[in-house]
Amino acid sequence: MSTDTASGGGFSDTETMTVREAIRQALREELERDEDVFVMGEDVGRFGGVLGVTGDLVEQFGEERVRDTPISEAGFTGASVGAAATGTRPVVEIMFSDFIGVCSEQILNQMAKNRYMFGGKTEMPVTIRTTEGGGMGAASQHSGTIHTWFAHLPGIMAVAPGTAHAAKGLTKAAIRSNDPVIVFENKQIYEQEGEVPVSEDYTIPLGTASVEREGDDVTVVATQRMVGESLGLADELEGETSVEVIDLQSLYPMDTDTLLKSVEKTGRLVVADESPLSYGTHAEVVARVQEEGFFSLDAPIQRVGVADTHIPFSPVLEEEILPHAEDVRAAIDRVV
Repeated sequence: MSTDTASGGGFSDTETMTVREAIRQALREELERDEDVFVMGEDVGRFGGVLGVTGDLVEQFGEERVRDTPISEAGFTGASVGAAATGTRPVVEIMFSDFIGVCSEQILNQMAKNRYMFGGKTEMPVTIRTTEGGGMGAASQHSGTIHTWFAHLPGIMAVAPGTAHAAKGLTKAAIRSNDPVIVFENKQIYEQEGEVPVSEDYTIPLGTASVEREGDDVTVVATQRMVGESLGLADELEGETSVEVIDLQSLYPMDTDTLLKSVEKTGRLVVADESPLSYGTHAEVVARVQEEGFFSLDAPIQRVGVADTHIPFSPVLEEEILPHAEDVRAAIDRVV
């Protein structure tokens, strides 16, 4: 059973929890459900994860199933490919998405292509969890938003939850997938709270977007931190401009139908994503809507994102370069 609705669909039993807690609950439930699932990465065990997501899982499941690894992204990511090919379901944590460059060979040429090159005779049920985004003064090597790279690769699915319920549902769906999925978690929303279904059957199908708030005047398609920023802005604009907010959730595959249905209703579109504007997630959303929904548009589509530069270490400069609600508001003003 699954759902892609903001409220949790048919699941009436919910709890308020943070995004961090929702991901940990997803991991715990899947470790309990399937003995082939195991977690590995740097500091995921005794330390509980660099940002505390895996928490005390090692105490419940032991070091065989929650494994601390050496500092070698290439090594343990490569090991996950072999482990998946032989029947297990590894969940790999890469501390910061910027570090994926170290193991990109294992992802690009092994993980993504294995099933294709063997004519579908092997499965590759690997889940990679990684954090991305600025706002913590962690400098450019720990603050990038690179999810567009991997959404672009054939053989890889990429998701980027913007709410606590999406974080749980997408993580569980990723672990159950027989193909590799990368879950991109924005580090600034780990403390964001929301209602989350507590059922072990709750998942969100990969390839679905969620209408988090309905509106009539303009559609805002957002990812990760920008979902919360956009929802808060929509509340502020109530009575002035009716804003429909969609959490894109799945970067690839992308739920084009939900986007087109919304734009058909509102006639206007703003795309908000914390990644560089050129050749990015924004561009893919814009292209799909332009190609299939051009005659629904009453104004040019607007993009909100990061300038084509690295994230500065200086807090003042970092704050200046990252997108916020006021940038979304300016974009809405331009189209409305």
